[in-house]
Amino acid sequence: MSRSGEFCPRCGDEIPEGTDERPELAGAGGQRNSEHVLCDACYFEEFDLVDAPDTIQVRVCSRCGAVHKGNRWVDIGAEDYTDIAVEQVSEALGIHVDAQSVAWQVAPEQLDKNNIRMHAEFSGVIRGTPVTEEVTVPVRISRQTCKRCGKIAGGSFASIVQVRADGRDPTDDERERAEEIAEEYIAAREATGDRNAFITETKSVDNGLDMKISTNQMGLGIAKRITAQLGGSYSDSRRLISEDEDGQELYRMTYAVRLPRYRQGEVIDPEDGDGPVLVRSVQGNLKGVRLTTGEDYEASFEEGETPDARRLGFREDAQTTTLVAVEDDNAVQVLDPETFESKTVPRPDYLDTDTDTDEVPVLKSHAGLHILPAEGDNTDTDE
Repeated sequence: MSRSGEFCPRCGDEIPEGTDERPELAGAGGQRNSEHVLCDACYFEEFDLVDAPDTIQVRVCSRCGAVHKGNRWVDIGAEDYTDIAVEQVSEALGIHVDAQSVAWQVAPEQLDKNNIRMHAEFSGVIRGTPVTEEVTVPVRISRQTCKRCGKIAGGSFASIVQVRADGRDPTDDERERAEEIAEEYIAAREATGDRNAFITETKSVDNGLDMKISTNQMGLGIAKRITAQLGGSYSDSRRLISEDEDGQELYRMTYAVRLPRYRQGEVIDPEDGDGPVLVRSVQGNLKGVRLTTGEDYEASFEEGETPDARRLGFREDAQTTTLVAVEDDNAVQVLDPETFESKTVPRPDYLDTDTDTDEVPVLKSHAGLHILPAEGDNTDTDE
């Protein structure tokens, strides 16, 4: 055996030439400091391949399932937190700086709902010698309440979205759709990782729907989307509620959504002398089709404005009756669905008399008897 002339400061045995020393034991300038080099026996006696914590705590929100990582809560959408436990154990373990060719594997052992035991096996090469080490790290799932769920439970909100209708109460379908629009918008924001997005409360009231929203920005976004899809307009107002610790004024915004006076599928009479209109769109200007001629109709008002008109009924109020005869290009005869008398009524362009149809949908009101477009006709489909 070759001799180095150096001795282990702990046991006194001579250190064979070529023994690697730890870099941290090298002297100034990278020169070997023979006074601190241990022999292999003494070196491995105090050597730990892995530095593992005694235990690890994984903080989980008991309400939404979010996991606390670093200094924030993160939504992971999981009920099984084994993968999270493996990840946090991996981050907490330290490998000796001298180790080379390190490999490891971990086997989780689920003890109960809140306790996991992580069995990890490591291998590596130190001073040319293969070494292995096994460690077991207990992981405890700590059920808490995240900041977001705490706000929701405490009724925290920054804005209110009120859904009303012009000159009427919103229908059940409109209320349900407005709520769906709000939930879809919040879900989309949550999907981007925005944990400030939530709806604190949704309440149906006599004349509409009230929603308490987490932030002013979210409230505005919901108001814009409801009017974009259901028509109408919105206005906003603010109320000072407090000041923050820096003296900045904090306001609560109210976004008042006003749905259109008329609904898609409603029949109205603008009383302009050209006959009733079947409403087909309430987004922007009111648009429809004349029941007397089949011509397109659009209210000549600013966007969001609604003309005064008499309500005559809805498409669902229509009755099927017999087409008796075609008088000319502008008129046909149909049976009155109530009296069964033959009546001459206007012939709109959408009525195709070249087909073999002998029945047509009609709406009877105080404005008279009028033929409606057939179901599925694009004249009553919202744009």
